[in-house]
Amino acid sequence: VFYRAHALAGNTAFVETLADAVTAAGGNPLPVYCGSLRGLAPGDGPLELFARCDALVVTVLAAGGTVAADASSGGDEDAWDVGALAALDVPVIQALCLTSTRDQWADSAAGLSPLDAAMQVAIPEFDGRIVTVPFSFKRIDADGLSVYEPDPERAARVAGIAVRQARLRHVPNADKRLAIVLSSYPTKHSRVGNAVGLDTPASAVRLLAALADAGYDLGDGPVPTDGDALIHALIAAGGHDVEWLTPDQLAAAEARVPGETYRRWFTAAPAELRQRMVAHWGEPPGELYTDGGDLVLAGLRFGNVTLLIQPPRGFGENPIAIYHDPDLPPSHHYLAAYRWLAAPVADGGFGADAVVHLGKHGTLEWLPGKGLGLAPDCAPDAVLGDLPLVYPFIVNDPGEGTQAKRRAHAVVVDHLVPPMARAEMYGDLAKLEQLLDEYATVQALDPAKVPTVRAQIWDLVRAAELHHDLHTEAMPDADDFDDFVLHLDGYLCEVKDVQIRDGLHILAEAPTGEARVNLVLAVLRAPQVWGGARALPG
Repeated sequence: VFYRAHALAGNTAFVETLADAVTAAGGNPLPVYCGSLRGLAPGDGPLELFARCDALVVTVLAAGGTVAADASSGGDEDAWDVGALAALDVPVIQALCLTSTRDQWADSAAGLSPLDAAMQVAIPEFDGRIVTVPFSFKRIDADGLSVYEPDPERAARVAGIAVRQARLRHVPNADKRLAIVLSSYPTKHSRVGNAVGLDTPASAVRLLAALADAGYDLGDGPVPTDGDALIHALIAAGGHDVEWLTPDQLAAAEARVPGETYRRWFTAAPAELRQRMVAHWGEPPGELYTDGGDLVLAGLRFGNVTLLIQPPRGFGENPIAIYHDPDLPPSHHYLAAYRWLAAPVADGGFGADAVVHLGKHGTLEWLPGKGLGLAPDCAPDAVLGDLPLVYPFIVNDPGEGTQAKRRAHAVVVDHLVPPMARAEMYGDLAKLEQLLDEYATVQALDPAKVPTVRAQIWDLVRAAELHHDLHTEAMPDADDFDDFVLHLDGYLCEVKDVQIRDGLHILAEAPTGEARVNLVLAVLRAPQVWGGARALPG
């Protein structure tokens, strides 16, 4: 464990509080005081100590320079370089020491001030750190001096996350218990595992096979080797689609939480969150997905691996809007599902060592609470606890992944975009492109035919309803038609060059053959990659 004493000499109470919390969580803290992580190199004293650790809890700024955007191989001294830390191959946990008071933080819906958000979260993210919660705040003491004031409860959350991450390397794969949670919204069978550019069913099958190859215990029963078969098995086991869910499926579901067990877990949740949940969903265990007083979870079990459909966020006339409702508390069923995943087997839970969210962005990181720097009654913190979360997410949509990193201490693993291709021309658009070529030819070789070809071009433009896109309601006269043709040609070129998906990505499966060539060409043609220009002409 690595700390830095930020303030005046002797102001180390926040370090001691965090060290005590790590010990209470089952870890062995090793406090190290260091002014900066920049410039660390093999042989440095701090690195020798870090090499003895299973995780680092860091409160300093990022290891790189001050200009992350200029990071490049062989860059100047401000270039971002975290090679020394990366070589340690341990999780680096960012523990937040705020410059605001605890009261200011508690009263803020945003959670962190712009300064703290930048210095404690945004910049350290360039190191790939796992973002946790605030555990220390500023306070003015009796002498008018600024001191750090620790929060024991939040320190316990930081310590729990760090120890759970550190413990993963010490549990043999054969003994690890893993949960794979598929996104699903709206709550329909057709939306199970929906994602952006990812073939989630095929990826889940590939992930299960990789786990088996890595020595995870997937049990003695058959494991689906086809994505469609996997989804059909999940749906046959029940799912959450109330239009199709039957009492027999509820009664046969293996993953369930007895009502009394859930009431005990619910009582341990923060009081304010409990009040909001009871006000909206009634007394526990509620009425959603219950069978004989048990809360029923939708999923399949393969030995030490469980595959769950993420619980519904809520219901109503607009279920998609509800999933991002900043005020709607999670249902009893939602809380029960994640508490079951995290709780030890002896306590009635599955005892997961980690959870993998697979698919489009889930709903947990969008639950009510502060935008950043969560408090104990913020729903994502209360639901997930300190359970390690791994999140495969599409590489070109960092905004959605950032939400999971900052509000659910997720480790985001980027996956490729789907195979891409150019839209090219077809139908009336292809005919138009041919007519434009013919127009250029007759202008040079047979001017008498020009009026005929002009009429054909305009008729086809009207037939394809392109005149609306071109903002031209009437056929241009002869003097203006050449300018119109240039405008039309530019429009067709833009349409032809539009990048479209040519399939879906499967985790760990790089495109091959023509798909690989098309993807590389798509990247070279993408102006947003090259600062508004193109590395390759259209």
